[in-house]
Amino acid sequence: MKSVMSRRMSALLAVMVMGFAVSACGEAKPPQPPPPAPPEYADKHMPDGYWGNEEIIAQGKDIFIGKENIDVNCASCHGKDGKPLKAGARDFRKGEHMAKFSDAQWFWRVSEGIKGTKMKAWKSKLSEDDRWKVIAWESTFGLKGQEYSVAEEKWVALGTAKTAEEVAAEKVAAEKAAAEKAAAEEAAAKVSEPAGGEAAGEAQTEKAQTEKAPTGEAQTEKAPTGEAPK
Repeated sequence: MKSVMSRRMSALLAVMVMGFAVSACGEAKPPQPPPPAPPEYADKHMPDGYWGNEEIIAQGKDIFIGKENIDVNCASCHGKDGKPLKAGARDFRKGEHMAKFSDAQWFWRVSEGIKGTKMKAWKSKLSEDDRWKVIAWESTFGLKGQEYSVAEEKWVALGTAKTAEEVAAEKVAAEKAAAEKAAAEEAAAKVSEPAGGEAAGEAQTEKAQTEKAPTGEAQTEKAPTGEAPK
């Protein structure tokens, strides 16, 4: 009896330890989208030509691993290959999660850090340009070959991001096509309505004529009967 209880307690303890470990690593719940970037960061975007730029990415890597500044070593927490070395550190290899960040949100996090966590604010240690270079490198872990399209508000294949003008033109074209389709359907409906009405009218006329026909015939047959009194 004691051995059975002992095994059950051991199993329960093992489950509790595993649950604690998962929770400590931040994997207990699916990652949630970050809050919108505050106004001062909402319009901050990756400089033109930085996404996928090998030179920029190489410079960002040197900053990330502490080669450029001994006071800045992102890899000490996030790992040189993007695999976190410390609990709670963001795993940049998880592209599905990182795709929930716009470039502005990512820049905001790097700049201001995250309160209540070990993620520091790096705006005092890194220039704005250096922060963008770090992000260009970090994005290669889980979003390699992609760039953030500001106009489309999503990550797209490198070199395919559309301009605001292109997105606006597509929206206008889509709205025009939808309006034309609706108008065509309405016109088709109006054309079919009279046809149905005429058919119904013809049917009613035929029915009326059919109903009257026997009465006329009966009157014709009665005529000889009227001549009998003469």
